[in-house]
Amino acid sequence: MVETVLVTGGTGTLGKLVTPLLLQAGVTVRVLSRTARESVDGIEYVAGDLQTGEGVEAAVKGVDTVLHLAGELKGDGEKAQILVDAIKAAGAFPHLIYISVVGADRVPVHSFIDRQTMSYMASKREAEVVVENSGLPWTTLRATQFHDLLFGMVTAMGKLPIVPAFDFRFQPIETAEVAARLVELTLGEPAGLVDEIGGPKVYTMKELERSYLDATGRRRPILTVKAPGKASRIYAAGANLTPDHAVGQRTWEEFLTAKLAEA
Repeated sequence: MVETVLVTGGTGTLGKLVTPLLLQAGVTVRVLSRTARESVDGIEYVAGDLQTGEGVEAAVKGVDTVLHLAGELKGDGEKAQILVDAIKAAGAFPHLIYISVVGADRVPVHSFIDRQTMSYMASKREAEVVVENSGLPWTTLRATQFHDLLFGMVTAMGKLPIVPAFDFRFQPIETAEVAARLVELTLGEPAGLVDEIGGPKVYTMKELERSYLDATGRRRPILTVKAPGKASRIYAAGANLTPDHAVGQRTWEEFLTAKLAEA
């Protein structure tokens, strides 16, 4: 039975949805934070830095589960290794759960151009390998792009006088739905690499941008371009999609309407 969970990335968009669900399940929740802070809403915050390793060993002591959500565009493999090393140094043997991205194993990132355009995919795959080879009981979930992430993308692009659209497609999923699945996995037994999850519909990047521009009343031309590099070509061919696992319920249109209503 799961008793205490350490959540990395617990203050991020996904983490803020996961932690209350864990609390509702009766789990003691500890969140790794770069800076020390007082416990709030039943969550214990512990100081630790996954870039340097400082404080991480102390943070993992006494937990039976680690939910690793922290991630950036680069360096996730190194951070995952620091986390695993800290767990072993603490003499712990927790269930390690990791959130990755669909296509991490299918998008090759080798050339300089690939590293500039698809470093995120390589970073996720590197972390996956660390988790798999950790010697710990583990579970990895791959999800498609979150609505929130793509909203940030179209918002930034929508400010430009001419909006560029790569020849990519996306299968956006509601962040809360991913959070619910992660909590389910966290409360369960280690399962290795589990089935991917994706949103209910596939959209081109141009369609996402056009829907945002139309919804906000902005008139901007959209210029479709091909992203350079082999990794981008494979990504554009659909390596980031999982149509056979379109389990998400909330569509991009529903998300966008609700998001803009909050503004």
